Amino acid sequence: MRRIKALLQPGCEPVVHRVVSFNDVAAQWLPHLRFLVLVQSEQERRRVDDLGKSGLSNLCWVQACDLQAGDVVVPHASRAELVVLLREADSHHALFMTNRCNSYCLMCSQPPTTADDSWLVDEAIDAIRHLRRAPRVLGLTGGEPLLLGHGLRRVLDAIAAHLPETRVEVLTNGRLFSNAQTAASILDGLDTTVRWLIPLYGHADFVHDFVVQSPGAFDETIAGLLALQDHGQQVQLRTVLIEPVLEILPELAGFIGRNLPFVNELAWMGCEPTGFALANRQLCEVDLSDWGATLEQSSRVLRRHGVPQLFMNLPLCVLPRPLWPLAHRSISDWKNVYAPECTECAVKSRCAGLFAWHEKGWKPAPLKALDAIEVTA
Repeated sequence: MRRIKALLQPGCEPVVHRVVSFNDVAAQWLPHLRFLVLVQSEQERRRVDDLGKSGLSNLCWVQACDLQAGDVVVPHASRAELVVLLREADSHHALFMTNRCNSYCLMCSQPPTTADDSWLVDEAIDAIRHLRRAPRVLGLTGGEPLLLGHGLRRVLDAIAAHLPETRVEVLTNGRLFSNAQTAASILDGLDTTVRWLIPLYGHADFVHDFVVQSPGAFDETIAGLLALQDHGQQVQLRTVLIEPVLEILPELAGFIGRNLPFVNELAWMGCEPTGFALANRQLCEVDLSDWGATLEQSSRVLRRHGVPQLFMNLPLCVLPRPLWPLAHRSISDWKNVYAPECTECAVKSRCAGLFAWHEKGWKPAPLKALDAIEVTA
């Protein structure tokens, strides 16, 4: 969740607003939405003030350099800042649903808390209403969104109503779908097109449960995956490449191919060097260039079973060349950077790059700028 500094009209309510340019107020204004008007001068501020006094109570002005028309934000005038919920220009769009979780993964980038944040459901629905354009894909993330129960279904139904062409991706550990009542309350009659992104870290409970630090999680995850299959839902499995997982990676690939052939794809993912990963650095920091043979072997196992796969959050130079076609530019825009070593690299334009906070954490392997001859060889 991004916060930016801004000069805001005093008294502006700390609730969801759509950002609109000063010249487009008349074209976009609707009585049931709230708008933050981007102003550039004192004269434009006074004009917005006058509109408010004349009865347009759903307008406030804002001055901020890092803000664009179409962004969906929550202003905090007393702190002179905005919380950016959705940026219209982003390639990746996601709404944060809760910070609570029933797992405590060794490498969690968003360490969970126990505070009741169920109010985020209403904020998410409000944000969906305020979008100017429907994104192609909208992610719902946390924490663990399934802890919201019917609240998650409310958000999914709001997307179906306001953004019927948008595909939804829900990042969840899937464990609560092992409860038939929970699965039915969220999945029965669901009109929204959803892909469920579910982590799996081992072929047996002693591995998966250790990684997520929750006894019984493996059995619940498998039961949840089977419930999603029963409801005809799309599933992407996700596996973060930390040491305990890499040690059994070919076995995990074989388990998925034999027992979960219905999954749409598996994403092998680089570890985000923040959150719990920093506290568990000895297990989470790996030099993936040392694991190239393991990655290739595991990829071959999946191919043999016909399970689609991709690599996410990893620079091309840390992967064996045969795996490059499977690598995607996947790091969210605002998290994505490149190291000085990348400046002259011939494949930078199609490389995932690094997480912005790698300097406080680590790189997935020593980086190497590739020249055009190496790339075409």
